[in-house]
Amino acid sequence: MKARGRMNGIRVAALALALTALVGASGTAIAQQRGGTLVMPMAQAPRHLNSAVQSGIATMGPAAQLFASPLRYDDKWNPQPYLAQKWELAPDGKSLTLHLVKNAVFHDGKPVTSEDVAFSIMTIKANHPFSSMLAPVEKVETPDPYTAIIRMSKPHPAILIAMSPALCPIIPKHIYGDGKDIKTHPNNSANVIGSGPFKLVEFKPGQHIVMERFDRFFIPGRPYLDKIIMKVNPDDTAIVVGAERGEFNLWTFAASARNIERLRKAGWIATDKGYEGIGPLTWVAFNLKRKPMSDIKVRQAISYAMDRDFITKSLHGGLSKPAFGPIVSSSPFYDASINPYRVDLKKAEALLDAAGYKKAANGERFAVTIDYIPGSDEQSKNVAEYLKGQLRKIGIKLEVRASPDFPSWAKRVASFDFDMTTDVVFNWGDPVIGVHRTYLASNIRNIIWTNTQSYDNPKVDELLNNAAEQLDPVKRRAYYAVFQKIVNEELPVAWVNVVPYYTVYDKRWRNLPLSIWGSMSPLDDLWWAGK
Repeated sequence: MKARGRMNGIRVAALALALTALVGASGTAIAQQRGGTLVMPMAQAPRHLNSAVQSGIATMGPAAQLFASPLRYDDKWNPQPYLAQKWELAPDGKSLTLHLVKNAVFHDGKPVTSEDVAFSIMTIKANHPFSSMLAPVEKVETPDPYTAIIRMSKPHPAILIAMSPALCPIIPKHIYGDGKDIKTHPNNSANVIGSGPFKLVEFKPGQHIVMERFDRFFIPGRPYLDKIIMKVNPDDTAIVVGAERGEFNLWTFAASARNIERLRKAGWIATDKGYEGIGPLTWVAFNLKRKPMSDIKVRQAISYAMDRDFITKSLHGGLSKPAFGPIVSSSPFYDASINPYRVDLKKAEALLDAAGYKKAANGERFAVTIDYIPGSDEQSKNVAEYLKGQLRKIGIKLEVRASPDFPSWAKRVASFDFDMTTDVVFNWGDPVIGVHRTYLASNIRNIIWTNTQSYDNPKVDELLNNAAEQLDPVKRRAYYAVFQKIVNEELPVAWVNVVPYYTVYDKRWRNLPLSIWGSMSPLDDLWWAGK
């Protein structure tokens, strides 16, 4: 079976370069220009820049600029050439052959070869928190320097999308294969060597990332920009003020209705394209290792107490929509028949009574703490504050606990040091990659965005493992339908809403990051028409 989009990457790039005039927003032809600096805010501070061993947009965004991947994707879910100029997926779905371009080099001048691809894929398999993403991979054969054959123990319907920039950075074996712990390797943060369109100039954790054009990038003429600066700023309001002052000129993953509208009035453009592959959900996660969160009736009561319509309409300005299950509603695997948990305080109180948590004289049943992920008040902090008042109505005293920054929150959750926490978690294109990790018992790990809820249901494990190797989409949907009904009832997390991410930008930008991976794709074709 032939994979789609197997045209030669170099010819595609040359054709793109031949189109030297683009039509701007005004309808006037504008000559494509080189140069300029992109300044972007980052709501979350990355711990390091190696996305082979770390998930999350804080790491994956800059890593997609520093590291190239085998494939990239367009806005129609079609795989496109990148380091691999062509590829073949075997009819049985158990092997993927990548044919690499021959002119790619790392930022230190060393050539990118199949040995680097093999090393990277096996490193990701062993260390990435998305354990199911490459679980079937047994080995990567390298018959010559420009051919890599990924051998799998079973069919893997997610293997092509797993080759995307954010998910499969090709890291240099001659740097990372030195025997040091890959998760704490010094080159994760300093002197980062990749083969992407930009190379690292400076990384100051908690402050900024500065990258500049890599002149030996393997796609001729790319990238167009001179420099990318990513500035850490967890305050949405401060970001908007900075944008109005000209301190920022493109903001991705914007989710505040108020701030988006404010920048629109200031002449900026906002679009929700570019997040289709992400499938972002906000939820409240429960620590099933702790009482009373270990009681299914308590979790159901909390879910019935949530007024999701109020959250989406009042707190989110109508930009978001309610979510009731683990698979985002835009996915072909979504089951619309699951329980929507319409707000019902009487049912919530009855469930708490049945669980044995009667009200004391002061009206309280028990007290718990809710943490919230830093970086987006509308999607996290405001939801936690809302729940404090809402759960008081059913006798639960809720303390809202803040974390000073994203790494502190992530460490707390990964250490199972929480009762409840708000979170924003992505489906990542295919459920095998982004959904399974939260619910498989085998993925209960001390790593953020794994099964930190400690949820363990053998039937769910069986359903997900069967779906993970089923190439027939109809049969896969059947597995996922049963899975959604089970977790919708047992609630290791209580889903709140689909996150309404937007890209907000100065109208003088061209070739915006609007593929299914948005700014977690290489920004090599982005250019500035403001000169």
